[in-house]
Amino acid sequence: MPVLLAFLLAAPLSAAVTGTVINRTTGQPQPGATVGLNRLGQNGIELIDQAKSDAQGKFTINQEIQGPHLLRTAFDGVTYNHMLPPGSPTTGLTLDVFNASKEPGSAKVSKHMLLFEPSGGQMVINESYIYGNDGKTAWNDPDRGTLHFYAPKVEGKVTVTATAPGGMPIPAPVNKTSKPDVYAVDFSIKPGETRFDLNYTVPYTEGAPYAGKILTNDENTYLIAPNGITLEGANLKDMGTEPRTQAHIYGLSGTSYQIQLTGTEAAPPAAAAADGSADQPESSGPQIEQIMPRVNGQTKLILALAFGILALGFALLYRANPGTPKESNERSRH
Repeated sequence: MPVLLAFLLAAPLSAAVTGTVINRTTGQPQPGATVGLNRLGQNGIELIDQAKSDAQGKFTINQEIQGPHLLRTAFDGVTYNHMLPPGSPTTGLTLDVFNASKEPGSAKVSKHMLLFEPSGGQMVINESYIYGNDGKTAWNDPDRGTLHFYAPKVEGKVTVTATAPGGMPIPAPVNKTSKPDVYAVDFSIKPGETRFDLNYTVPYTEGAPYAGKILTNDENTYLIAPNGITLEGANLKDMGTEPRTQAHIYGLSGTSYQIQLTGTEAAPPAAAAADGSADQPESSGPQIEQIMPRVNGQTKLILALAFGILALGFALLYRANPGTPKESNERSRH
Protein backbone atom coordinates (compact mmCIF):
# COMPACT_ATOMS: atom_id res chain seq x y z
CA MET A 1 0.00 0.00 0.00
CA PRO A 2 2.74 2.61 0.77
CA VAL A 3 4.28 1.90 -2.64
CA LEU A 4 0.92 2.41 -4.37
CA LEU A 5 0.28 5.64 -2.44
CA ALA A 6 3.68 7.01 -3.41
CA PHE A 7 2.97 6.16 -7.05
CA LEU A 8 -0.37 7.98 -6.97
CA LEU A 9 1.15 11.07 -5.38
CA ALA A 10 3.85 11.18 -8.02
CA ALA A 11 1.44 10.70 -10.93
CA PRO A 12 0.96 13.58 -13.39
CA LEU A 13 -1.93 15.93 -12.79
CA SER A 14 -3.43 15.21 -16.19
CA ALA A 15 -2.69 13.33 -19.40
CA ALA A 16 -4.34 16.00 -21.54
CA VAL A 17 -5.46 19.61 -21.54
CA THR A 18 -8.85 20.17 -23.13
CA GLY A 19 -11.35 22.98 -23.44
CA THR A 20 -13.26 25.41 -25.63
CA VAL A 21 -12.24 28.82 -26.94
CA ILE A 22 -15.12 31.30 -26.71
CA ASN A 23 -15.19 34.60 -28.61
CA ARG A 24 -16.75 37.02 -26.12
CA THR A 25 -17.27 39.61 -28.86
CA THR A 26 -19.63 37.32 -30.76
CA GLY A 27 -20.62 35.05 -27.89
CA GLN A 28 -19.80 32.01 -30.05
CA PRO A 29 -17.14 29.27 -29.99
CA GLN A 30 -14.06 30.43 -31.87
CA PRO A 31 -12.41 28.13 -34.42
CA GLY A 32 -8.84 28.62 -35.59
CA ALA A 33 -7.39 30.03 -32.35
CA THR A 34 -3.94 28.74 -31.40
CA VAL A 35 -3.67 27.43 -27.84
CA GLY A 36 -0.14 26.93 -26.52
CA LEU A 37 0.75 25.00 -23.38
CA ASN A 38 3.73 26.51 -21.58
CA ARG A 39 5.78 25.31 -18.65
CA LEU A 40 6.71 27.87 -16.00
CA GLY A 41 10.15 27.26 -14.60
CA GLN A 42 13.39 28.86 -13.54
CA ASN A 43 14.24 29.55 -17.16
CA GLY A 44 11.00 31.43 -17.77
CA ILE A 45 8.17 30.40 -20.08
CA GLU A 46 8.82 27.33 -22.23
CA LEU A 47 6.40 26.21 -24.97
CA ILE A 48 5.63 22.48 -24.67
CA ASP A 49 2.92 21.91 -27.26
CA GLN A 50 0.09 23.69 -29.01
CA ALA A 51 -3.15 23.02 -30.86
CA LYS A 52 -5.72 24.90 -32.92
CA SER A 53 -9.36 25.08 -31.89
CA ASP A 54 -11.68 23.17 -34.22
CA ALA A 55 -14.94 24.26 -35.85
CA GLN A 56 -16.70 24.03 -32.46
CA GLY A 57 -13.93 25.96 -30.71
CA LYS A 58 -12.66 22.83 -28.95
CA PHE A 59 -9.00 21.96 -28.48
CA THR A 60 -6.98 19.07 -27.07
CA ILE A 61 -3.31 19.10 -26.10
CA ASN A 62 -2.11 15.59 -25.32
CA GLN A 63 0.52 16.33 -22.73
CA GLU A 64 1.05 15.10 -19.20
CA ILE A 65 1.56 18.12 -16.98
CA GLN A 66 2.59 18.58 -13.38
CA GLY A 67 3.31 21.84 -11.62
CA PRO A 68 2.39 25.36 -12.74
CA HIS A 69 1.64 25.89 -16.43
CA LEU A 70 0.34 28.67 -18.62
CA LEU A 71 -2.05 28.49 -21.57
CA ARG A 72 -1.52 31.24 -24.15
CA THR A 73 -4.29 31.65 -26.71
CA ALA A 74 -3.46 33.63 -29.84
CA PHE A 75 -6.35 35.10 -31.83
CA ASP A 76 -6.71 38.11 -34.11
CA GLY A 77 -3.21 39.35 -33.29
CA VAL A 78 -3.70 39.31 -29.51
CA THR A 79 -2.50 36.74 -26.95
CA TYR A 80 -4.59 35.81 -23.91
CA ASN A 81 -3.10 34.10 -20.84
CA HIS A 82 -4.76 31.51 -18.63
CA MET A 83 -2.86 30.23 -15.59
CA LEU A 84 -2.95 26.56 -14.58
CA PRO A 85 -1.79 26.44 -10.95
CA PRO A 86 -0.81 23.05 -9.51
CA GLY A 87 -3.87 20.95 -8.79
CA SER A 88 -6.25 23.04 -10.92
CA PRO A 89 -8.55 21.38 -13.49
CA THR A 90 -7.01 20.83 -16.91
CA THR A 91 -10.05 19.50 -18.78
CA GLY A 92 -13.23 21.24 -19.85
CA LEU A 93 -11.57 24.66 -19.70
CA THR A 94 -13.09 27.82 -21.17
CA LEU A 95 -10.65 30.26 -22.75
CA ASP A 96 -11.95 33.73 -23.63
CA VAL A 97 -10.83 35.75 -26.65
CA PHE A 98 -12.11 38.93 -28.31
CA ASN A 99 -12.11 40.45 -31.76
CA ALA A 100 -9.37 43.06 -32.08
CA SER A 101 -9.58 46.58 -33.49
CA LYS A 102 -7.03 49.30 -34.24
CA GLU A 103 -9.49 51.79 -32.75
CA PRO A 104 -9.67 52.37 -28.98
CA GLY A 105 -13.39 51.71 -28.83
CA SER A 106 -14.42 51.78 -25.17
CA ALA A 107 -10.84 51.82 -23.85
CA LYS A 108 -9.96 54.95 -21.90
CA VAL A 109 -7.75 56.04 -19.02
CA SER A 110 -9.49 55.84 -15.65
CA LYS A 111 -6.48 56.87 -13.53
CA HIS A 112 -3.12 58.44 -14.38
CA MET A 113 -0.47 59.30 -11.81
CA LEU A 114 3.03 60.81 -11.97
CA LEU A 115 5.45 60.61 -9.05
CA PHE A 116 8.37 63.07 -9.21
CA GLU A 117 11.59 62.31 -7.30
CA PRO A 118 14.28 64.98 -7.88
CA SER A 119 17.79 64.41 -6.55
CA GLY A 120 21.34 65.34 -7.51
CA GLY A 121 20.70 67.07 -10.82
CA GLN A 122 18.27 64.42 -12.04
CA MET A 123 14.64 63.53 -11.55
CA VAL A 124 13.20 60.04 -11.59
CA ILE A 125 9.63 59.97 -12.86
CA ASN A 126 7.36 57.01 -12.22
CA GLU A 127 4.22 57.25 -14.28
CA SER A 128 1.25 54.88 -14.06
CA TYR A 129 -1.81 54.57 -16.28
CA ILE A 130 -4.87 52.44 -15.66
CA TYR A 131 -7.03 51.80 -18.71
CA GLY A 132 -10.59 50.58 -18.37
CA ASN A 133 -12.22 48.80 -21.30
CA ASP A 134 -15.87 47.93 -20.77
CA GLY A 135 -16.45 47.08 -24.44
CA LYS A 136 -16.29 43.77 -26.29
CA THR A 137 -13.23 44.34 -28.46
CA ALA A 138 -9.51 44.45 -27.71
CA TRP A 139 -7.62 47.56 -28.79
CA ASN A 140 -4.50 46.42 -30.62
CA ASP A 141 -2.39 48.54 -32.97
CA PRO A 142 1.13 47.16 -33.52
CA ASP A 143 1.93 49.87 -36.08
CA ARG A 144 1.07 52.92 -33.98
CA GLY A 145 0.92 51.47 -30.49
CA THR A 146 -1.83 51.97 -27.93
CA LEU A 147 -0.49 54.10 -25.07
CA HIS A 148 1.32 57.27 -26.21
CA PHE A 149 3.15 59.41 -23.67
CA TYR A 150 5.40 62.47 -23.54
CA ALA A 151 8.81 62.24 -21.87
CA PRO A 152 11.22 65.09 -22.73
CA LYS A 153 15.03 64.81 -22.58
CA VAL A 154 15.12 61.31 -21.17
CA GLU A 155 18.49 60.14 -19.88
CA GLY A 156 18.97 56.44 -20.52
CA LYS A 157 16.11 54.08 -21.24
CA VAL A 158 12.38 54.30 -20.70
CA THR A 159 11.12 51.09 -19.12
CA VAL A 160 7.48 50.05 -19.31
CA THR A 161 5.72 47.24 -17.48
CA ALA A 162 2.20 46.24 -18.53
CA THR A 163 -0.37 44.18 -16.66
CA ALA A 164 -3.28 42.74 -18.62
CA PRO A 165 -6.65 42.00 -16.96
CA GLY A 166 -6.10 39.22 -14.45
CA GLY A 167 -2.48 38.90 -15.54
CA MET A 168 1.00 39.48 -14.20
CA PRO A 169 3.31 42.42 -14.97
CA ILE A 170 5.52 41.87 -18.01
CA PRO A 171 7.90 44.16 -19.92
CA ALA A 172 6.15 45.96 -22.78
CA PRO A 173 7.84 47.18 -25.99
CA VAL A 174 8.25 50.96 -26.10
CA ASN A 175 9.53 52.98 -29.05
CA LYS A 176 10.11 56.61 -29.93
CA THR A 177 7.67 58.00 -32.47
CA SER A 178 8.35 60.53 -35.23
CA LYS A 179 7.11 63.27 -32.88
CA PRO A 180 9.74 64.80 -30.58
CA ASP A 181 9.82 63.24 -27.08
CA VAL A 182 6.73 61.13 -27.76
CA TYR A 183 6.83 57.39 -27.10
CA ALA A 184 4.43 54.60 -28.02
CA VAL A 185 3.82 51.30 -26.23
CA ASP A 186 2.86 48.23 -28.24
CA PHE A 187 0.55 46.37 -25.87
CA SER A 188 -3.07 45.40 -26.45
CA ILE A 189 -5.77 46.79 -24.16
CA LYS A 190 -8.31 44.04 -23.62
CA PRO A 191 -11.75 44.28 -22.02
CA GLY A 192 -11.22 44.75 -18.30
CA GLU A 193 -8.46 46.73 -16.60
CA THR A 194 -4.96 47.15 -18.05
CA ARG A 195 -2.16 48.88 -16.21
CA PHE A 196 1.02 50.50 -17.51
CA ASP A 197 3.93 51.45 -15.22
CA LEU A 198 6.63 53.71 -16.69
CA ASN A 199 10.01 54.64 -15.28
CA TYR A 200 12.48 57.15 -16.71
CA THR A 201 15.01 59.78 -15.65
CA VAL A 202 15.35 63.38 -16.85
CA PRO A 203 17.87 66.12 -16.01
CA TYR A 204 16.57 68.53 -13.39
CA THR A 205 17.87 71.48 -11.37
CA GLU A 206 16.09 72.25 -8.11
CA GLY A 207 13.50 75.01 -8.55
CA ALA A 208 13.69 75.00 -12.35
CA PRO A 209 10.47 74.68 -14.38
CA TYR A 210 9.60 71.24 -15.72
CA ALA A 211 6.87 71.01 -18.35
CA GLY A 212 4.85 67.98 -19.39
CA LYS A 213 1.89 67.04 -21.57
CA ILE A 214 -0.85 64.45 -21.22
CA LEU A 215 -1.35 62.83 -24.62
CA THR A 216 -4.17 60.53 -23.55
CA ASN A 217 -6.44 63.56 -23.01
CA ASP A 218 -7.80 61.98 -19.85
CA GLU A 219 -9.27 64.01 -17.01
CA ASN A 220 -7.94 61.80 -14.24
CA THR A 221 -4.30 62.86 -13.94
CA TYR A 222 -2.65 63.35 -10.56
CA LEU A 223 0.84 64.62 -9.71
CA ILE A 224 2.57 63.32 -6.58
CA ALA A 225 5.49 64.75 -4.59
CA PRO A 226 7.20 62.60 -1.94
CA ASN A 227 7.47 63.74 1.66
CA GLY A 228 10.01 66.57 1.86
CA ILE A 229 9.54 67.74 -1.74
CA THR A 230 7.52 70.91 -2.45
CA LEU A 231 5.71 70.92 -5.79
CA GLU A 232 4.27 74.15 -7.21
CA GLY A 233 2.57 74.99 -10.48
CA ALA A 234 -0.53 76.30 -12.19
CA ASN A 235 -3.70 74.31 -12.87
CA LEU A 236 -3.19 72.10 -9.83
CA LYS A 237 -5.79 71.27 -7.17
CA ASP A 238 -4.46 70.35 -3.75
CA MET A 239 -5.83 66.90 -2.90
CA GLY A 240 -4.03 66.69 0.44
CA THR A 241 -1.46 64.35 1.92
CA GLU A 242 -1.45 60.57 1.83
CA PRO A 243 -1.53 59.71 5.55
CA ARG A 244 1.11 56.98 5.80
CA THR A 245 3.87 58.16 3.46
CA GLN A 246 3.03 61.90 3.71
CA ALA A 247 3.31 62.15 -0.08
CA HIS A 248 1.32 65.08 -1.44
CA ILE A 249 -1.24 64.58 -4.23
CA TYR A 250 -2.40 67.21 -6.73
CA GLY A 251 -5.15 66.92 -9.31
CA LEU A 252 -4.31 68.35 -12.72
CA SER A 253 -6.80 70.51 -14.61
CA GLY A 254 -6.12 70.33 -18.33
CA THR A 255 -3.69 68.33 -20.43
CA SER A 256 -0.41 70.15 -19.75
CA TYR A 257 1.53 71.32 -16.72
CA GLN A 258 4.61 73.27 -15.67
CA ILE A 259 5.90 72.66 -12.18
CA GLN A 260 8.81 73.57 -9.92
CA LEU A 261 10.15 71.20 -7.27
CA THR A 262 12.29 72.08 -4.27
CA GLY A 263 13.47 70.32 -1.15
CA THR A 264 14.90 66.89 -0.37
CA GLU A 265 12.97 63.66 -0.18
CA ALA A 266 12.57 62.66 3.46
CA ALA A 267 12.90 59.22 4.97
CA PRO A 268 9.61 57.30 5.15
CA PRO A 269 7.50 58.21 8.21
CA ALA A 270 7.50 55.75 11.08
CA ALA A 271 4.03 54.41 10.20
CA ALA A 272 5.08 53.53 6.67
CA ALA A 273 8.47 52.17 7.70
CA ALA A 274 6.93 50.02 10.44
CA ASP A 275 4.60 48.48 7.89
CA GLY A 276 7.59 46.82 6.25
CA SER A 277 6.06 47.02 2.79
CA ALA A 278 8.79 49.29 1.50
CA ASP A 279 11.44 46.66 2.22
CA GLN A 280 9.59 43.50 1.24
CA PRO A 281 10.88 41.52 -1.74
CA GLU A 282 8.92 41.73 -4.98
CA SER A 283 7.34 38.30 -4.57
CA SER A 284 6.10 38.65 -0.97
CA GLY A 285 4.34 42.01 -0.92
CA PRO A 286 0.61 42.65 -1.16
CA GLN A 287 -0.97 42.08 -4.55
CA ILE A 288 -1.33 45.78 -5.31
CA GLU A 289 2.44 46.17 -4.92
CA GLN A 290 3.17 43.31 -7.30
CA ILE A 291 2.04 45.42 -10.23
CA MET A 292 4.33 48.32 -9.41
CA PRO A 293 7.37 49.18 -11.50
CA ARG A 294 10.63 47.61 -10.30
CA VAL A 295 11.89 50.67 -8.46
CA ASN A 296 12.71 51.37 -4.84
CA GLY A 297 10.29 50.17 -2.19
CA GLN A 298 9.28 53.63 -0.98
CA THR A 299 8.20 54.58 -4.50
CA LYS A 300 6.08 51.44 -4.76
CA LEU A 301 4.48 52.11 -1.40
CA ILE A 302 3.64 55.72 -2.30
CA LEU A 303 2.01 54.72 -5.58
CA ALA A 304 0.14 51.81 -4.04
CA LEU A 305 -1.31 53.91 -1.23
CA ALA A 306 -2.07 56.83 -3.53
CA PHE A 307 -3.99 54.57 -5.91
CA GLY A 308 -5.92 53.22 -2.95
CA ILE A 309 -6.75 56.73 -1.77
CA LEU A 310 -7.98 57.75 -5.22
CA ALA A 311 -10.05 54.61 -5.60
CA LEU A 312 -11.82 55.36 -2.31
CA GLY A 313 -12.71 58.88 -3.35
CA PHE A 314 -10.19 60.35 -0.88
CA ALA A 315 -12.28 59.31 2.13
CA LEU A 316 -9.20 58.06 3.96
CA LEU A 317 -7.26 61.18 3.09
CA TYR A 318 -9.85 63.47 4.61
CA ARG A 319 -10.25 61.23 7.64
CA ALA A 320 -6.52 61.59 8.30
CA ASN A 321 -6.80 65.40 8.25
CA PRO A 322 -10.27 66.12 9.67
CA GLY A 323 -9.48 69.67 10.66
CA THR A 324 -8.13 70.73 7.29
CA PRO A 325 -10.80 70.90 4.58
CA LYS A 326 -9.28 70.30 1.16
CA GLU A 327 -10.51 71.45 -2.19
CA SER A 328 -12.41 68.59 -3.79
CA ASN A 329 -11.51 67.40 -7.25
CA GLU A 330 -14.67 66.36 -9.01
CA ARG A 331 -12.65 63.95 -11.12
CA SER A 332 -12.37 61.60 -8.14
CA ARG A 333 -15.99 60.63 -8.75
CA HIS A 334 -15.16 58.96 -12.07
